[in-house]
Amino acid sequence: MIIIPARLNSSRFANKILVDILGLPMVIRTAKQVSSLDKVVIATDSQEVIDLANEYGFDAVLTSSEHQSGTDRINEAVNILNLDDDEIIINVQGDEPFIEPEVIEKVINRVKQVKKNNEDIMITSCFKKITSELADDPNHVKVILDENSNAIYFSRSKIPYHRDHYESSSYYGHLGIYGFTKKSLNDFCSLKQSKLETIEKLEQLRAIDNDYKVAMVEVESKSFGIDTEEDLKNAIKIFN
Repeated sequence: MIIIPARLNSSRFANKILVDILGLPMVIRTAKQVSSLDKVVIATDSQEVIDLANEYGFDAVLTSSEHQSGTDRINEAVNILNLDDDEIIINVQGDEPFIEPEVIEKVINRVKQVKKNNEDIMITSCFKKITSELADDPNHVKVILDENSNAIYFSRSKIPYHRDHYESSSYYGHLGIYGFTKKSLNDFCSLKQSKLETIEKLEQLRAIDNDYKVAMVEVESKSFGIDTEEDLKNAIKIFN
């Protein structure tokens, strides 16, 4: 199941999930973008979004307005829906109206592999290669991998630091798509916020801080989350 957390109020861009994206509200365009892959449910704190989802034929779950993250919101939703512990849950952010279905599919397939092989993995996510210039931007989260393509660390800083300043240095940008089973999602949300998570404001660090593994798959993507009005203008220019 794909669950889209959709908090109505955003500090940087008011009501952004309702903004028009080429004729559709952002959260609806995001849902339609991935609806061919699995059942889509929207988890929100707003009756307005519930009504909007139903208008376009999507199921929606009303969740608490007190959640600090989208992951906590979808965790409440899966428990309301009473899903089985081994159900695959994919967290797709509501501000990703141009995310490529192939990206989500790769994450789904990796979670299936984790289940089949009974791998010791809490979260599955994805990354893409980015330029050195893009790696300078703290809004683009970077990830370092081990030899098994599991995440060692995520940061808003430019990592790894290349001491010899190679011009051809490669960096991995993290995409905020997360795959769980219902059980691993419940387990993750039962953990307390960690120190590194609080410093970097990156919740996936909670898993690493608690010695759990985050599996990463490489993808190709031109999509990006729309956090500001400037992001919206750029996205429309690129994808129109």
